[in-house]
Amino acid sequence: VACTSLRNSTDSLLTHHGCLFFSSRQKQWQPDVEWTEQYAGAVMYPSAITEKWVPPPWNDKDAPMEKVSNHTINFGPQHPAAHGVLRLVLDISGESVKKCDPHVGLRHRETHRVQDLPALPYFDRLDYVSMMCNEQAYSLAVEKLLNIQAPPRAQWIRVLFGELTRIMNHIMAITTRALDIGAMTPFFWMFEEREKMFEFYERVSGARMHAAYVRPGGVHQDMPLGLMDDIYEWCKNFSIRIDEVEEMLTNNRIWKNQTVDFGVVCIKWDLRKSQPYDKYDEVEFDIPIGNKGDCYDRYLCRVEEMRQSLRIVIEVAPPKRSEMKMSMESLIHHFKLYTEVEAPKVKFGVYLVSDGSSRPYRCKIKAPRFAHLVREFKLRMHTHTLTQTSHPALFNVVINYSMC
Repeated sequence: VACTSLRNSTDSLLTHHGCLFFSSRQKQWQPDVEWTEQYAGAVMYPSAITEKWVPPPWNDKDAPMEKVSNHTINFGPQHPAAHGVLRLVLDISGESVKKCDPHVGLRHRETHRVQDLPALPYFDRLDYVSMMCNEQAYSLAVEKLLNIQAPPRAQWIRVLFGELTRIMNHIMAITTRALDIGAMTPFFWMFEEREKMFEFYERVSGARMHAAYVRPGGVHQDMPLGLMDDIYEWCKNFSIRIDEVEEMLTNNRIWKNQTVDFGVVCIKWDLRKSQPYDKYDEVEFDIPIGNKGDCYDRYLCRVEEMRQSLRIVIEVAPPKRSEMKMSMESLIHHFKLYTEVEAPKVKFGVYLVSDGSSRPYRCKIKAPRFAHLVREFKLRMHTHTLTQTSHPALFNVVINYSMC
C-alpha cells in the first residue's frame, strides 16, 4: 500500500518506520551554499583554519601528479662484478625498471695505458669468461699492423679455442640466470662440462683461465698429443647436455614468464660472417636469429650458438705446421688500425697505434659494454622479483648487458 501511494502521490509525505520520504517527483535537494563554501579547498577543513597553515615549499607551484616519483635503488658500487667500480641508479616502478643511470667510474682502471707496454696477458682479465677471444682481437691487430699472417695451423687452433671459449661464456650466461630464477640442476650439469673445458685450457697453455695462449703471429705452442681426440669425445657428449638443459628450461612456465617479451633489443650482425677473420670463412656454420629480440630469444640464440660452436669444433682438422722465421721488428711500420672480433658478448675491438718500435705507441680497447654504459639511457624491462631486476636488464640487454 505504501509503495502504491508513493508512486501515485506527488505532494504527499510518507512515514515509514519513523523516517520521512519525499515523493520521487519532488524537486532535487539543494545544499546550503554558504555552508559549503568553507569546504571549497582541497582539504576538508574550514577555510578559516586552512588560511593560517604554511604549506611546504614543494607544494606551492607543482601539481600533485608531478610530485609522485618512482622508487630509486642503487646497484653497486659494492657489487663484486662491477670492476672499477660500476654504479647503476635504477628507477623502479613496482617490479619494472623504468630508467637506469650508469656511473661508469674508473672502470677501465688505466687499461689503455697499461697496453703501452707488452701486456698481452692483461686481455684475459678484461673479461674473465671470454679469455682467448680477447687475446685473439689483440693478436689480429698486431698482425694487421705488421702486415703478416699467422700460420694456417695456428689459425685453426685459434678458431677451435675461440669456439670453446664461446661455449664457456654461454654456459655462464644461461645457467647463472637459471640459478637466479631457482633452477639449480642446469647450473651443476653445465658447470661440470665447463670444468672439462678448463682442463683443455690447462693442457694447452698451463693455465685454467688466464691462458695468454694466443700470440701475435700464431699461438704460444702446439697442442699436445691426444688433446684433439679428447675434445672430439667431449663434443659428442656435450650435445646431449644441451638437449637436457633445453628440456628443463625452454618450455618451462616459470622460465618463460621471466624472459618472454622482456628486454627487447636485437640486431642481425655477426663478425664471423660479415667480416670473417682467421679461418671462419672456411668453416660451415649458421648464425641463429630470433624473432622478437627479447630475453627468451637471446636464450634460444645462445643455445643454438653452442650447437654451432660444436659444429665448428668438430669440423676443425689440424692442418700442416708452418713456422714464422722472420724478424718482427723488421716488419713494423708507423701505422694505426682498428680490428675487431665476434666475442661471446658481441663485438670486441682493438685500436692500435705504432711508432716503429717493438712496443705499441697507443692501444685503445673497445669493450662490448662500455659504449652502452657511458651514456645515460632508459631501460624498459619487466621482472617479477626486485632481486632479479639487474639480471634480465643489465645482463641481457647487454648490453649484450648479456647475462641472460
